[in-house]
Amino acid sequence: MQRSDTLMSARRPWKSFRVRQRDGDVKRAAILETAARLFLERGYRSTSLREIATLLKITKPALYYYFQNKEQILVECYSAGIASIEGLLKEGRLDAGSGLQKVESYLRVYATAIVSHDFGRCVAMLDDAELSPAARREVRTLKRRIDDSIRGYIEDGIEDGSIAGCNPKLAAFAAAGAINWIGTWYSPDGGLTADEIASGFAELLTLGLAKRNGTGTRPSLRGSIVKETRQAQKK
Repeated sequence: MQRSDTLMSARRPWKSFRVRQRDGDVKRAAILETAARLFLERGYRSTSLREIATLLKITKPALYYYFQNKEQILVECYSAGIASIEGLLKEGRLDAGSGLQKVESYLRVYATAIVSHDFGRCVAMLDDAELSPAARREVRTLKRRIDDSIRGYIEDGIEDGSIAGCNPKLAAFAAAGAINWIGTWYSPDGGLTADEIASGFAELLTLGLAKRNGTGTRPSLRGSIVKETRQAQKK
């Protein structure tokens, strides 16, 4: 065998491995997407691994090749949801401006993730109390990244004068809670687009935090998105 044939033969197993790895990543993603949809529709406790496997037209033992148990699937759904939020933030380069503007940008991205992705809705809607203590700690550590970001931007706003003095922890809980609630009523067939809902909620919530100017009124962040949305609906 010539040297070139030997090299090609040696490379084939690696190429095969890459193909298998890519196929495995696709199947793993399909399992997570299917599970997230079922968890949201039926609840985590009411969804079985058998149902997930049936929808995917695979055997239940095949699921165990990718995930140890249903709990691990839910934890990874949460992780994918947080990653989608952080990915949108990085994509939009929103970590700029005053503290108030950062809060508005973050809440808009958070709301967008909830109305646009099942994984985002998992973060907002699924109850981590159904998990084991270890898994619950892991999920709450992931969720804390959202709370820490919002709270940190509120503290920045208080420091730079764009946000009125308040308890950052309570303000962050109130803002995140309002955004999370969108997942319970949002429908793609509703009268507002995902962007209109995300932008409208973000402005309403941040205007409540804004420090009043000399006239006693709170400034608009972006020309009153809510007003513009209402005007667009009347056309």
